[in-house]
Amino acid sequence: MCWSLFERICNWGPLSVLAIIKIITLMSLHCSRHWWNNYRNITSDTCFIIFIILSGLTLYHFINSVYEGPGYLPINWMPDDENDCEFLQFCSVCQGYKAPRSHHCRKCNRCVLKMDHHCPWINTCVGHNNHGYFTAFLASAVTGCCLSTYIMINWMTIIFFTRPLPFHPPSIFTVMLVLISIGLSVGVVIAVGMLLYFQLHAVIKNQTGIECWILEKANYRRITSSEQFVHPYSKGWLFNVNQVLSWHCAAIGNGIVWPVIDGCDQYTLTREQLAQKQEKRKRSKRYRIVARATGSWVPVSHGLHVLCSPPITDEPRIKLDVGDTIMVTRWRNNWLFGEKENHMASMDIKDRVRGWFPRPCAIPVSEKDKELQNYVDVDGDERHYSSNATTSLTSVEGEMNYNYRMQIIPSEESDLHF
Repeated sequence: MCWSLFERICNWGPLSVLAIIKIITLMSLHCSRHWWNNYRNITSDTCFIIFIILSGLTLYHFINSVYEGPGYLPINWMPDDENDCEFLQFCSVCQGYKAPRSHHCRKCNRCVLKMDHHCPWINTCVGHNNHGYFTAFLASAVTGCCLSTYIMINWMTIIFFTRPLPFHPPSIFTVMLVLISIGLSVGVVIAVGMLLYFQLHAVIKNQTGIECWILEKANYRRITSSEQFVHPYSKGWLFNVNQVLSWHCAAIGNGIVWPVIDGCDQYTLTREQLAQKQEKRKRSKRYRIVARATGSWVPVSHGLHVLCSPPITDEPRIKLDVGDTIMVTRWRNNWLFGEKENHMASMDIKDRVRGWFPRPCAIPVSEKDKELQNYVDVDGDERHYSSNATTSLTSVEGEMNYNYRMQIIPSEESDLHF
């Protein structure tokens, strides 16, 4: 048990974060000590105390994000009322139903309560139990690095523009470490600050990263009608914030039953997910492999266009042999995403072969699929018909407008990584 807890943090992600925190903290304290000893005033005292507090909070919230974990749905879980099972998706890995707001994470290999995304920096998912700790970690890290940058830049200003120096001149090695720390600190403010912005936006709307995609697809499905899908968990920004953020950052509720707005129930969102799944299966197209796909992330043999336009995702690349058939559900200019057909009947997700492969490796099987093959995706939303097409545009125009919009939106089953 002890080794399991130790192993959770002994990963490149958490260790990298701890190293960055340690470097920035130590160099900020070194610079602050010189500044504090020789220019002691209310500003230096305040900066020093606030930085120490923020540094401690950053470490505290980070450790809790890692060890608290997102919270996992029990194996073989099912709702109390068996009649409600028809509104839920079944997970063949966990051998149970997915509770509302729960999703299966390929990295954790478990169904995660209120899954937001899998974060490699904490080596686990951000979910129900650690969402508050993770958001507080981001906030304290960004604020602390802003203050750290201010302290170290002031120290550098003293070094280069004050003569004589009020303290012993630092070595070149120390100056270089401070410069590196300033770069790391600014990088944290920019990169983590962007992530903090998206997290706060999600918290205010009471949405997870995955639910944002589900809602976007839900609204697009209703684009031709006056109906609009209503997110069932958003009950006002103040209520939404209190669901995640508090002084103790501990999770509220059991992660299975959620407060919903009037007119909705616990399965409003899950019914929408099932409807989207059904439409996704209808959109899938059968392709036959005509050139071997190696499954490499750097497919040099398939040309420069394929090599230079990979899908921006950590989803797997799959190996396919000539003659294999695959059901494709997502398209890019030079890549396709699908599942090997002879594995689709398997009930075990572990045995399923699905992922991205180069588009030149496959051709559509049916005539309708060949029409779709003549379309290419340009800059995400624009579409045009290739010159070698011989079939009519109007026969598939309506379907393509919907299909290609869906292709640029990840499936809710896919893991999100930040």
